[in-house]
Amino acid sequence: MFTDIFVFIAYFAVLAFVVFLSYQRQKSDTDFVIGNRSLNFWLTALSAHASDMSSWLFLGYPALIFTTGLFSAWAAVGLTVFMFLNWQFVAKKVRAATEESNSLTLGSYFEARFADNSGAIRTISAAMSVLFFTFYISSGLVALGILVQSLFGLHYLVGITLGLGVVVIYVFAGGYRTVAYIDLFQGFFLLGVIIFIPTYLLYQIGGLGPVMNAVKTQHLSTSLFPDFSAKTLWEIFAVAAGWGLGYFGQPHIITKFMGIRHVSEMYKAKYLGISWQSLALTAATVVGLIGIFFFPNGLTDPQQVILQLVKSTQATFFAGLVLCAILAATTNVMAAQILVVASNLSEDFYKKLIHRDASHQELLRVSRISVLVIGVLAYSIAFFKVSTIYQLVLYSWSGLGASFGPILLFSLYSKHTNKYGAVAGVFVGGITAAVWPYFEPFFSWPMPSMLVGFCFSIIAIVVVSRLKKH
Repeated sequence: MFTDIFVFIAYFAVLAFVVFLSYQRQKSDTDFVIGNRSLNFWLTALSAHASDMSSWLFLGYPALIFTTGLFSAWAAVGLTVFMFLNWQFVAKKVRAATEESNSLTLGSYFEARFADNSGAIRTISAAMSVLFFTFYISSGLVALGILVQSLFGLHYLVGITLGLGVVVIYVFAGGYRTVAYIDLFQGFFLLGVIIFIPTYLLYQIGGLGPVMNAVKTQHLSTSLFPDFSAKTLWEIFAVAAGWGLGYFGQPHIITKFMGIRHVSEMYKAKYLGISWQSLALTAATVVGLIGIFFFPNGLTDPQQVILQLVKSTQATFFAGLVLCAILAATTNVMAAQILVVASNLSEDFYKKLIHRDASHQELLRVSRISVLVIGVLAYSIAFFKVSTIYQLVLYSWSGLGASFGPILLFSLYSKHTNKYGAVAGVFVGGITAAVWPYFEPFFSWPMPSMLVGFCFSIIAIVVVSRLKKH
C-alpha cells in the first residue's frame, strides 16, 4: 500500500510540474482551446491517440475480450483501420480548412463552411457535443471510482471526486497545450505499461498456447473467423465499422489535427500514431485473453480483470505503475473531452448567442468556468453508476460519430451540401444514435447505433440539401 501511494504521489508531481510550466503561456481563448496551432508532429500524434484510448483500453476492452473471446478483437481492428483513414483523408484537410476560416471548434467551422448566419449549425453541434461528451466524461469518472475502490478500498464516491478534481485542475490551469504535453508523457508511459503486462505474464506461463487452451476450455471464441457464414461476416463488419466509423466524428480527436504546426508534418504524425495504437490494442487484447487463463471461474466485475491480474501476479511497485497507467489513460481522454466541451460552451454558445463582441480574455474566463460546469454534470451521471464503462463509451462514441462524422466528410469532399442539409445531418445522426439502443434488441442480426446513425445522417444530408437548394 505504501509503495502504491508513493508511486501515485511521484506521478502526480510530474503532472503538476507540466501544468506549472504551461500555465503562464495561456494568454487567450485561442491558446486555451487549440494551442495557437503550434504543436509538432510528436505532440499531435501522441495527443490524438492518447486522448482516444481512455479507460476503455485498460478496463472496458480487456473486459470485452475476457467475457467473449478473440472474435471481439474486430473492434480493435476496426478502430485501427478507420483511424488510419482518418489521418489519411481528414487530418490535412480539416487542419487547412479550419485555419482558413479561423475556426476553433467543429461548430464554428461548419458555420463558416456552409455560410450559416442563423447560428443553427453551431448551436445544434454544440448541443450534441455537450450531450454525448457528458456521458463520455462520466465513463472516465466511473473508471477512476473503480480504480480507487480496488486499490485502496476507499468508497467509490471518493474515487470519482478525486479523479474529477485532478483533471479539472490541470485543464483549468493549462488548456490545450498542457493537455498535449501531458498526453505525450502519458502516451509513452501507458504504452510501455500495457505492453509490459502481457509480455511479463506470457513469459511466466509459457507463452500463448496455455492461454488459448484456456479460452477454448471456456467455450469462448479462439479465432477472428469462426466461420464464413453471412451472419458471421456481417457481425465482423458490424463490430469493426460500428466502432471504427466513429473516428470521423470525434471532436476531441479532430481538434488534435487542427493544432499541428505544419500540415506537411501530418504524415509523420500519422505513422507514429498508428504504430502506437496498433501496439496498444494488440497488448490490451492479449491482456483480456490472459485473464481467461488466470480466472477460469470469471470475475464479479470483469472490468477489473487487469487490476486483478497485476494485484495477484506482479511486484507491488509494478502494480503501482500499472494503476498509474490506467489513471493516465482515463485522465487523458477526460481532459481532452472537457476541453472540447468548454470550447463549445464558450465559442458556440456564449460568443454566438450571448456576447458576440467578447474579448479573448473574457472568452478564456468563460472557457475555464465551462470546465467546472461540465465536470459537475458528468459527476452527476457517474454518481449513480448507471452503466458499465464499455456501454457508456460505446453510447457516447456512437453519438458523436453519427452526429459529426458524415457532415465533416461532406464538408471536406462535397460541393453540393448546404446549411440545411448540415443541420439535418447533425440532428438526425445524433438523435438516431441516442435512441437506437432501445430498438436494437428487436433485430436478430447486430445493428450498431453507429452504423444506423451514420447512414441516417448521410441520407438526411443528401435529401435535405437537394430539397432546399436555395
